[in-house]
Amino acid sequence: MVRIGVVGIGFMGRIHYLAAQKLRDARVAAVCSRDPAKLAGDWRTTRGNFGPEPGQVDLSGVKKYANYADLLADPDIDLIDICTVTDQHAPLALAALKAGKHVLVEKAISLTTADADAMVAAAKAAGKLLMVAHVLPFFPEFAFAADAIRSGKYGKVLGGNFKRIIAKPDWSADMADAAKTGGPAVDLHIHDTHFIGLVCGVPREVSSSGIVENGAVTYLLTAYRYGPGGPVVTCASGAVSLGGRPFVHGYEIYLERATLTYESGAMPLTVITKDGSHRPDLPGDGDPLAAFTAELQAAADGVTAGKEPDLLGGQLARDALVLCHREIESVKTGATVRVG
Repeated sequence: MVRIGVVGIGFMGRIHYLAAQKLRDARVAAVCSRDPAKLAGDWRTTRGNFGPEPGQVDLSGVKKYANYADLLADPDIDLIDICTVTDQHAPLALAALKAGKHVLVEKAISLTTADADAMVAAAKAAGKLLMVAHVLPFFPEFAFAADAIRSGKYGKVLGGNFKRIIAKPDWSADMADAAKTGGPAVDLHIHDTHFIGLVCGVPREVSSSGIVENGAVTYLLTAYRYGPGGPVVTCASGAVSLGGRPFVHGYEIYLERATLTYESGAMPLTVITKDGSHRPDLPGDGDPLAAFTAELQAAADGVTAGKEPDLLGGQLARDALVLCHREIESVKTGATVRVG
């Protein structure tokens, strides 16, 4: 049984807690928050952009810690699940690794490449797992695409267009605060750079244009340049829409023997081949919590096996952060920026 300690009871901490209720051979054994009300189970302030309405949570049987050091000192906790604001990820993760704990940290891995490198190195030195909770590959539509590409079922990737657009969030002041989260070009867009890195690899260069508000890039359009023979890939991402526009993400991916197309709320996943098109049967009922359960299950299974799950790898998450930073640089300078 993998015993998990959830750190930070905001929106994402609540989502991780709820998703963990369906884990096999793993459970949330402790929560850590500086807010006495949250430790008492009052989670009404943890509203986000999906999931059930927050309310009172029964934490009987779960240890409660107001002090992070006390959680790290608990010998019964195997995995520290860090769900705080991004600027706290590096110090909390480094302390947990030093204490001999495995770590799952919410995306983005950190705010800076230096911190990300330090976290990856600390995990290696401690002989512990550093896993980064990039949930997108666990959504059925994206899991299907990743499997199709990585298996070569339809041949190599020729190109693709990705999309991730939200309204300016009225439920999270932190997302727009680049000092805390990196702003939408990191906090939101890193889902895309992680997935693109997973299925296409890291490009040589990026060329981006975008919107800058109060120093933060809130919307961008990027061309990823892989060089001769590489795929032709673009992505549009950001918090730019007015409030009436629901969240949307999706893709159109061009493979040698198929085109994969999907847009949430508008176009179910469709596979187009020379023989026609079909909609694959996907697991689940569309509840986004299921993707988080699958993500946490992969982390728990990694702890049990003593092996880092490739979808949660620290290096992949670090490379995704670098891509975001290079795109921000390209937006602000108007130049094509080399990634390496």
